[in-house]
Amino acid sequence: MSQLIRLKDIQATHRDLIGDDYYDPTGKTAYGANEEKIGKIEGALVEDTTGRIRYLIVDVGGWFSSKEVLVPAGLARIVGDDVFFDSLTKAQVEAMEQYDHDYQYSYKEQYEKDRQAFVADTVPTEERVEIAETAYEAPNKLELLEERLTVNKDRIVSGLVKVGKHVVTEERQVDVELEEEHAHIERTNVDRPTDRRIGDDAGVASVEVELEAERARVGKETYVTEEVSVGKTVERHTETLYETIQREELDIDNEGNVVDREGNIVERDDITAEDVRAARGL
Repeated sequence: MSQLIRLKDIQATHRDLIGDDYYDPTGKTAYGANEEKIGKIEGALVEDTTGRIRYLIVDVGGWFSSKEVLVPAGLARIVGDDVFFDSLTKAQVEAMEQYDHDYQYSYKEQYEKDRQAFVADTVPTEERVEIAETAYEAPNKLELLEERLTVNKDRIVSGLVKVGKHVVTEERQVDVELEEEHAHIERTNVDRPTDRRIGDDAGVASVEVELEAERARVGKETYVTEEVSVGKTVERHTETLYETIQREELDIDNEGNVVDREGNIVERDDITAEDVRAARGL
């Protein structure tokens, strides 16, 4: 029967078993179902024979006052400095025994207690789960975050066109051909005898003749000379936006060692060699 030892104890006494780049979740913020903050990670329990992390010691002070419980490590999802237990509910934690710092835990014994706690009568039916063997496999993946730009377009009023009309007055000249009658007197010398006597046509001193002339009469009529329609055309242009974004990258060399920007090998307790191999697809 394998015994469970606190990670900090095995780090002090069996460094050769776990290596220098062993992942230590101690101090990270813990979240439960629906990403509700429940407390922080106080440490971990590992197998004394393999050094594998089997349980995380979680302070659930966000849900209960002063209570620490053992949560199977495989239920954890690690993102940066945060540890998420996506399926862990308050009712499940309430059914768990409080962690005893002085008690010698064994993997098999705690394994059986988990099965009882996660299906306890106090846990709502929809929250009861059967713990699988994979729930005790420590997470070996780190999620690397990257910021990406999202560009949206807003439609705005960039201009307004208003079309009206006004009256323009101008002088126009029109040439009209007119006719006008003028008197034309034609005199003809005559030498013939007549029976009339001088004075017989007394009172008839003159002859009237009407003379006609054309006069121009100007009128105005209104005509439609032009129709105006107003529409819209769409012009497209490309606008370049600049923004600073960030992403996380692993600092590793070709052999999987953690290095700084100058290539010097450094020790980091938040990334294991297994994490590096997984990130490189090995």
